[in-house]
Amino acid sequence: MPGIDEEGELLRFSTAGSVDDGKSTLIGRLLYDTKTVFEDQVQHVEDVSRRRGDERVNLALLTDGLRAEREQGITIDVAYRYFATKRRKFIIADTPGHVQYTRNMVTGASTAQLSIVIVDARHGLLEQSRRHAFIASLLRIPHLVFAVNKMDLVGWDEQTFLRIENEFRNFAARLDIQDIAFIPMSALTGANVVERSVEMPWYHGPTLLHHLETVHITSDRNLIDVRFPVQWVIRPQSEQHPDYRGYAGQVAGGVLRVGDEVLVLPSGVPTKITRIEQHGVEVEAAFPPMSVTIHLADNVDLSRGDMLCRPNNQPTVGQDLDAMICWMADRPLQVQGRYALKHTTRWSRAMVTDVLYRMDVNTGHRDETLHTLGLNDLGRIRLRAMTPIIYDPYKQNRATGSFILVDETTNETVAAGLLLGD
Repeated sequence: MPGIDEEGELLRFSTAGSVDDGKSTLIGRLLYDTKTVFEDQVQHVEDVSRRRGDERVNLALLTDGLRAEREQGITIDVAYRYFATKRRKFIIADTPGHVQYTRNMVTGASTAQLSIVIVDARHGLLEQSRRHAFIASLLRIPHLVFAVNKMDLVGWDEQTFLRIENEFRNFAARLDIQDIAFIPMSALTGANVVERSVEMPWYHGPTLLHHLETVHITSDRNLIDVRFPVQWVIRPQSEQHPDYRGYAGQVAGGVLRVGDEVLVLPSGVPTKITRIEQHGVEVEAAFPPMSVTIHLADNVDLSRGDMLCRPNNQPTVGQDLDAMICWMADRPLQVQGRYALKHTTRWSRAMVTDVLYRMDVNTGHRDETLHTLGLNDLGRIRLRAMTPIIYDPYKQNRATGSFILVDETTNETVAAGLLLGD
């Protein structure tokens, strides 16, 4: 379809790895070698590296923005960075590796289309590497890159790389990951990051940047199930536009076209699309993740939180929800706890009716003896929303299948959740 590939020029990806695996250095290398770093930033990093006594420029400082991170040499927050090449634009989420920052990793990876799991070639597959891959699978990130870093410290040995690759393939067989690439590299020297390594002639695959530029992401979006959550009703009521009524929002699924029959949920009223506008310009079609204004043939009762869909392809509308969540608050989750639930553009109050189990993300084991979740725990719960929620299972649509829980007394986001199907 004309225009859809244009939206595919942007790739969102996250990085994760154990402490000292070199993920911040890898991102710094990408930014440095693609010449997307300002000269004053480079100068600052060079000065800091010199004061610290580093042997060479510490590219990790380009992403480790917090003072606490620089002092400890670890990543504790999500650092977002932007860069671009001639082929594609990128948004990077450099996420924490340590188990106590699982919530930060979930936050950073929640919108990613690709995840890079970095391992130290000297240490191989560690517990944290398994946890990162498990979370990527849970979040249904379509593409995974397993980056075996620090190959320079193992003499660029092919057998070391193959052993780690085989070990991870055996582990990944239990996960729901469709596309995995394995790349041996050295972020410190730049081998196979942007430029091809001359030290590893036995590797015939792409460099990391080439893979990021060419991985096919257009088909990752749900272009079948039409979902349009209404964010804002536009009624200027001015003399120039006395009858103007538009419904603004971001397309969450499918393709909407002028003339399409649509259904308004939760009311169930049918109507037709008469006009679609993007930035004030009329377009014939809209698809994810375009933000547009929809005009309808009928003056229907439609407000923020309602959704447009196809009459013969409707999402679930319900109040009893089954979900996997990552608990993000210091205060543990309790059964009968009440929270504000934010789903697409709709807010509702909700109560936790049951905690079914806590998931051990390192082993995949389900502990059904616990009926609470603590900070950074992942588990399956049941919720009862006070108003109907219009949703799809997360595996079908990440936009309409995700939500957050907010503590209304503190306004703190306490959980991020994925809605499950029947």
